[in-house]
Formats: sequence, structure tokens, C-alpha cells
Amino acid sequence: MKSYNLTQFRKDLSELSIELDKNQEEQFMQYYELLIQWNEVMNLTAITDFDEVLKKHFVDSLSLIKAVPELSKEGYSVIDVGTGAGFPGIPLKIAFPGLKVTLLDSLNKRVKFLNEVIAQIGLADIDAVHGRAEDYAKPGLFREKYDLCVSRAVANMATLSEYCLPFVKVGGRFIPYKSEKIEEEAAVAKKAFYLLGGEVVENIEFNLPYSDIYRSLFIIRKKTPTPGKYPRKAGLPAKEPIS
Repeated sequence: MKSYNLTQFRKDLSELSIELDKNQEEQFMQYYELLIQWNEVMNLTAITDFDEVLKKHFVDSLSLIKAVPELSKEGYSVIDVGTGAGFPGIPLKIAFPGLKVTLLDSLNKRVKFLNEVIAQIGLADIDAVHGRAEDYAKPGLFREKYDLCVSRAVANMATLSEYCLPFVKVGGRFIPYKSEKIEEEAAVAKKAFYLLGGEVVENIEFNLPYSDIYRSLFIIRKKTPTPGKYPRKAGLPAKEPIS
């Protein structure tokens, strides 16, 4: 493995009160190298510059600690819906090894990449699953099994909530990562939150450390079980968001 300058990465993580040991840093570098290697033959990310991957993928993923201090709790369960190249699920697992993580993605070749990363860097208690949220949120599968659902997927809040809230236990949370101010979008999605059993309890806005890159984390708490008719069949949550 190449030698990398991690000075800024360490400073960024220090701002989040996260400190990695040598093995964890090496796991992040192996992840970076696999990402770049596989990106040459399939579309995983448009961001390939080393410093940008560290800031916009790794640090961004770990900024969740601002909303969820329990990430260091042993056995805390997280599902990452529409994980793509593994963000935020894999960085969270590397930094907080006690997490139990499920990575869900609808594209099988991305899941093959995720499994390669998991094997190569030696992660345990993490599974990459090929499938659609509409299918795995059915009773008997992953429905209402997780303390936390996260997603960096690009979709409006009403659609994302229909995909994600069914996975969350009552008392748990769904937190979408957003890169723009979306108060209006969240206001429109309030009916969806309510019908799906959730409510917005906080919106944490910040810039990534040592940058002007804006991020927000909407914290949606699960108050009651999601009615059995949600999520609707494939495609409907995106075509006809609850409003």
C-alpha cells in the first residue's frame, strides 16, 4: 500500500472528536485504493482525488456523529439504504467497529464491490445486500429491525422516508444526509413523516471541517409502527411521493 499524507484527515476527524488507530487508518486507505481501482471499470464515484474522497466521502460520512453520539455503542444497528459505493455505511463501520451494519443497494455489481471491500479490509458484522428497499422492508425481512437508517441517496424527503422509515424500530431514527438547505422540502414531507410513523425532531446544519461545504442532517424519530401498506410497490414512492 502507498504512503499517504493523512495530516488533514486527522485534523478533520479531530474536529468531530473521532480518533482512529493505525489499523483503522490503513483500512480507510485500502478502501480508497479499492474504490479507485474498481471505479476504472464501473461507475462508483465522480470524486476520485485523494483529498476530496477523504473530505467529501469519508469525513462527510462520519459527520453523522454530530447527530448520533451512540455510534460507539456496541451492537447499535444501522442500515444504509441506497449505499452505492458504501457511503456512509463502510466509513461508519471502520470508525465505529461495534456497529452492526447492513448495506442495501439495488445494483448487484455495486454489491460485489462492497463485498470485496468488506473481505479485503477485514470487517465483521456488516452485510452487503442486493435488493430494493420496497422488497426488504416487508414483514419478516428487515422491517422495523434497526436503531438507525441512513441514506445519502438523492431523492426528495417524502420518497426517501417511504423507503427508509419502515426499516426503523419504534424509538429509532432515520437520518438523511443533505447537501443543500431543504426546509421547504421537509415541510412538504411532513405528511409523509406522520403517515409513516415519524416526526422531525431536529435539523443539524454545519460545514464539513476546514471547508465551506454545507451539510445538514435531518433527524426523524420513529414514534409509531409504519402502516403495512408502506412502502408501496416498486417505483411508486418516487413517481407519486406522499403529499
